[in-house]
Amino acid sequence: MNTFFQDKALSALLNSISQVMFQKNRITGFLFLTGIFSGSYICDTPTVAWGAVVGLVVSVIAGYFTDRDRQSGSDGLWGFNGILVGCALPTFLANTWQMWLLLIFGAAISTWGRSGLNKLLASINLNSLTFPFVATTWILLLASSILGLEAPIAAPEPTVSDTSIISLATYWLKGISQVFLINSWVTGLLFLIGLAIARPWAAVWAAIASAISLTMALISDADPTFIANGLFGFNPVLTAIAIGCTFYKPSLKTTILTLLAIIATYFIHIAMQSLLTPCSLPTLTAPFCLTTWFTLLIPHKN
Repeated sequence: MNTFFQDKALSALLNSISQVMFQKNRITGFLFLTGIFSGSYICDTPTVAWGAVVGLVVSVIAGYFTDRDRQSGSDGLWGFNGILVGCALPTFLANTWQMWLLLIFGAAISTWGRSGLNKLLASINLNSLTFPFVATTWILLLASSILGLEAPIAAPEPTVSDTSIISLATYWLKGISQVFLINSWVTGLLFLIGLAIARPWAAVWAAIASAISLTMALISDADPTFIANGLFGFNPVLTAIAIGCTFYKPSLKTTILTLLAIIATYFIHIAMQSLLTPCSLPTLTAPFCLTTWFTLLIPHKN
């Protein structure tokens, strides 16, 4: 145990952050963490940043005690769901001791849930992606309503007041930052830099996906507040990285498939939003998971 935490703990933590976008790179993980903190403090939501740290640490520790595959831990596969749980709960729940207890419990459960779900999906050559985070957060948010936990006081949200180049660039970068539930163009820029360092194709696809989803939202007169906050972009961004350069090698066929998957993710996001709004639940990364699973089940050769 001492050897693991002395030699591999930092790699496990930083790689876990980068693995949210399918990368295994400590520099990328550090830039992602910098983006989380800078964006959280810019948006006056510091509990999101500290929740991310708590969720990350708890999930990696949970993985250590339940997963014998130490390489998975070093590669960052124990903690990427946990850090997302850590970002989500302070976003949707007020800063109370009950919220922190749910966060710690949820971060651990997300790691254990990943292991179990991967075993179920292995027979069809799929993995759980970020769905353990999604399922865990949905369950905890539903439970929080029964427990009487309140939502945080909402800050005024920007709306689409103009379509100048500067404004559109801001919305575009926020579509990338919202992968970690951060509403900041600064964070989006740091994420793009981190992706470019780890894998240039990942940065290219993230940029393309956020641009396509923003364009589709503007053309379809979608909710201006959602557009301004980048809430139509983060699921297509994850799908694009997954299909465009993670599970398939870059090629012309892969490019076409990825573009179709981006568009499909956008519409699935809208459909799920309509479905879940009456339940007071966010879509989180469920549209990305569904689209990626369906796409990977399609026979495909480069």
